[in-house]
Amino acid sequence: MKNGIHPKYREVCFVDLSNGFKFVTRSCANTKEMIKMEDGRELPLYKLDTSSESHPFYTGTQKSVDNMGGRVERFRNRYSKTSSTK
Repeated sequence: MKNGIHPKYREVCFVDLSNGFKFVTRSCANTKEMIKMEDGRELPLYKLDTSSESHPFYTGTQKSVDNMGGRVERFRNRYSKTSSTK
């Protein structure tokens, strides 16, 4: 491997800004901030808008499109009559 052409691959702390959830993994993500962890390590900090701890799909709070006022059913009724068979 050539020296100086590969990105830094190191441990990075990712923080979900919506609920404060933190997790550490190895990444090449560019960061400008550092965070001091509970165990004394100082790691690069990468801020996230959402993670698996706050995303509606993973938390089970996602709403189904089928239950939202019958829009899907109205669409099916309206366009099922106009479908052509070949």
